[in-house]
Amino acid sequence: MQENIITRFAPSPTGYLHIGGLRTALYNYLYARKNKGKFLLRIEDTDLKRNSKEATKAIIEAFKWCKLDYDGEIVYQSERFDIYKQYIQKLLDEGKAYYCYMSKEELEELRLKQEKAKERPRYDGRYRDFKGTPPKGIEPVVRIKAPLSGEIVFNDGIKGEVKFKVEDILDDFIIARSDGTPTYNFTVVIDDALMGVNNVIRGDDHLSNTPKQIILYEALNFKIPKFFHVAMIHGEDGKKLSKRHGATDVMEYKSMGMLPQALLNFLVRLGWGHKDDEIFSIEELKELFDPYHISKSASSYSFKKLEWLNTHYIKTLSYDELNFELKSLDFDFDDINKGNFLLNLLRERAKNLFDIINGAKSIIELPKDYDKVAVQKFITEKNLEFLAKFCEELKDQNSAKDFEEFTNEFLQKYELKLKDLAQPLRIALTGNAVSPSIFEVLEFLGVNECKKRIKAFLEKRK
Repeated sequence: MQENIITRFAPSPTGYLHIGGLRTALYNYLYARKNKGKFLLRIEDTDLKRNSKEATKAIIEAFKWCKLDYDGEIVYQSERFDIYKQYIQKLLDEGKAYYCYMSKEELEELRLKQEKAKERPRYDGRYRDFKGTPPKGIEPVVRIKAPLSGEIVFNDGIKGEVKFKVEDILDDFIIARSDGTPTYNFTVVIDDALMGVNNVIRGDDHLSNTPKQIILYEALNFKIPKFFHVAMIHGEDGKKLSKRHGATDVMEYKSMGMLPQALLNFLVRLGWGHKDDEIFSIEELKELFDPYHISKSASSYSFKKLEWLNTHYIKTLSYDELNFELKSLDFDFDDINKGNFLLNLLRERAKNLFDIINGAKSIIELPKDYDKVAVQKFITEKNLEFLAKFCEELKDQNSAKDFEEFTNEFLQKYELKLKDLAQPLRIALTGNAVSPSIFEVLEFLGVNECKKRIKAFLEKRK
């Protein structure tokens, strides 16, 4: 019988949601959905000093924007301290953990001694089997009794067999601080086990945490999950992705006019692929994604690739889907007469949603001023003369085809070329020399509005 796949995403709310984090969430989400399992969201907010309510809100907002639904309620670690205390006490009672009364001075003295001997800094286990009277004035930490020798081995779904030599990486690490608060590795193990998480897909910056967590799983008699450690995202220069390579905050991409469909498609391909395919809908990904096929190598971030995907989705989404995303940026084509026509007109040349919004505004609104560079380049006395005649002769045209036929006849009549009229006409109608097909702009505005705008432009040129 196949195991019910349960995955999770567990961000710390000390800052915005990084796109690397969103990729991790996406991989976990897709694996759970493909297998009709569960995808859980846990907020790791035990660092009470550094936590931010705004960051928590931003994480949830990013999930909503990307339409990544999770199962059940969000789990907040800050509400689970009593549970952690129970399991710390259980390990103490079973002799698998112990109180360590080492003072700061003792710890500093040990570190200096190890440094001088060029040894790896580590706790020396001096209170591991302590039976005496606890020293006064010391609030003890709780340490796990880690193995003293041997190897910790596990089979990673991406990296294959991974071995850690105990002497090289481990000591009796702390599971509860002197104030009683649990440490990161401890809370992760407790929560993953109690939430039933059996597949953990995470960044390989967590690889060094895995042996510590395996020790805790075994000490608590919990089943160890399957681990998948994903290589980092690098910039095109091969260095770890940072702000100098572009936006790293997920919601910054929304403010740049990127579509969530494009961002998710972009992120899933940073480390995973299917044949030579580039375009995947979320439904296709739920069928195709397999974490065992994630690359072992770091992936390279390319904004040009993201922009290319964004352009694709702008062109191919349905009117309702595209307008839904535009509404989230406070622009609604449903409020515009012939809005569907205008959106389809603008989407063909747009790289982001603001190209559409700004393009729509320049067509809908009567120009208040005109691009000086465009005017200087395209407007002459002769052009103004023909623009006036064009306005005068415009009559009952309705469709773009009608306007095109009329314009061709007009150009023949006065022995002109389209470039002599098209750019001056664009400037008069929209305020600049960039727009979709001039004939479709004429159709959208209609004869009366076009005449009004041309006359207004001509009046300002006097």
